Amino acid sequence: MIAAVIGGIFFLPAWFFSAAVTGIIGIGLFEFYSLIEKKGIVIYKYFGVWIGLLIPLSIALHFEPTKGWELFTITAATLGFFILQFVRKDSSQAILGISTTLFGIFYVSWFFSYLIKIRFLPAGVFLVGFLLLVTKMGDIGAYVVGSRFGRHSLIVRISPRKTVEGAAGGLLFSVAAAAASRLYVPWIPLTHLIGLGILLGSIAQVGDLCESLIKRDCGVKDSGVYLPGLGGVLDVIDSVIFNAPIFYFYLLHFQLDR
Repeated sequence: MIAAVIGGIFFLPAWFFSAAVTGIIGIGLFEFYSLIEKKGIVIYKYFGVWIGLLIPLSIALHFEPTKGWELFTITAATLGFFILQFVRKDSSQAILGISTTLFGIFYVSWFFSYLIKIRFLPAGVFLVGFLLLVTKMGDIGAYVVGSRFGRHSLIVRISPRKTVEGAAGGLLFSVAAAAASRLYVPWIPLTHLIGLGILLGSIAQVGDLCESLIKRDCGVKDSGVYLPGLGGVLDVIDSVIFNAPIFYFYLLHFQLDR
């Protein structure tokens, strides 16, 4: 998987990367809606997936007739979900179904689509590599340190296997990966790299816990079965979902996008 990611970022054209992100979003949304259905909530799964795919596609194709095009898409989607509700015979769970369907679009599609925006920045190839390296090294560090030295549970009711020691190890791995990235993002000052390591490493673990909370609420262990041994697609991208927009706006605010 690491080899495939490296190849997709550094050696294949931008359209391939965008297509891969779009595909991941489609599968991730489908998994999310399938989890929600396990709670007996009536949602608009397939319409939600199609709307969710429009956001990364519009970014990849540079289709932005007006600023904030994604917000217009969300507005149109909200209107569409209400219209779909009008034709249902049962009006129960209307608010719950519409809000949950929209939440999936925000949570999976809109946030994860920022990977494509980062890829289209002047040094986007290296910045995407930096983001994924720092985030996933945190995941690896949390697993390695937590499984070996973990003694104190982090939040038992959400994720019983996560430990304080694992969280500290994950943060340390993220900071180390960020500092080592000076080799291929030399225009970013070391102070910013350390700060990004702390910021992204922390938010990645929060993102992991957020998805664990969703799974716990839905009563499942894995979000899907598409990646044997790793769970579902959501289980793999949960730590990136919040990091992608946060990293994008950090780069623009401090003008580090080169």
